[in-house]
Amino acid sequence: MHLEEFSEGNSFLHRADPRVKILIFAIFSVLCAVASGIKTPTLFLLYSFILLLIARLKIKSLIARLLIANFFIAFIWFFIPLTYPGNSYVTLGSMKISHEGLRYALSITIKCNAIIIATITLLSTSSIFSIAHAMLHLRVPKKLVTIFFLFYRYITVIHEEYLKIKKAIALRGFVPKTNLNTYKTYAYIVGGMLIKSYERAEEIYKAMLCRGFKGYFPLFEHFYIRKSDIIFGVISISIFILIGVKS
Repeated sequence: MHLEEFSEGNSFLHRADPRVKILIFAIFSVLCAVASGIKTPTLFLLYSFILLLIARLKIKSLIARLLIANFFIAFIWFFIPLTYPGNSYVTLGSMKISHEGLRYALSITIKCNAIIIATITLLSTSSIFSIAHAMLHLRVPKKLVTIFFLFYRYITVIHEEYLKIKKAIALRGFVPKTNLNTYKTYAYIVGGMLIKSYERAEEIYKAMLCRGFKGYFPLFEHFYIRKSDIIFGVISISIFILIGVKS
């Protein structure tokens, strides 16, 4: 499982200072999340698409992730139009779909996609090491950064353990079905994952203690902001201000 697929590249965003990207993303995500209507979120989505063009990411991988996210967002369209109050309705049999509910669902969909694309283009274009390093420079609590880094780092390890268990039961002729044996097998898989995760965590912790780990990772290298990073930050914030003024 490759979690840093988008960090491999040579675009401007790949070379940009992670601290600047984190700050821009934080401002963007807050402003986009609180935006109302359709026009303002659409402008934020347009900004995300501009970042996407700059980053030159693998479109196939990006679309795959957007499809997964929008699968869950699609449930909004089943509930909000039917429950959101409004003055005008579209009647389908015994159901009443409000126009305001449709607009609200569309607004949420646009904002979610804008933030997802911005997350990929701004944060995923840096390695997890760079992001954690930048968070420390931005005075994020060391313990929080350490937890974030270890959680992200060992998702891959846990996934590898899952693949080993899955391969082992497949070699024993297991075929998933809708019966009690299948449910028991999946319960055993979950239990095995918990036990293996605990054992692996103990091993990793002891190995880190042997290497002098004191609860945080020391910084040996530091970032240097370039003129291009400052220009990128100023332009982005100016765009956010213009979007706010026009809305």
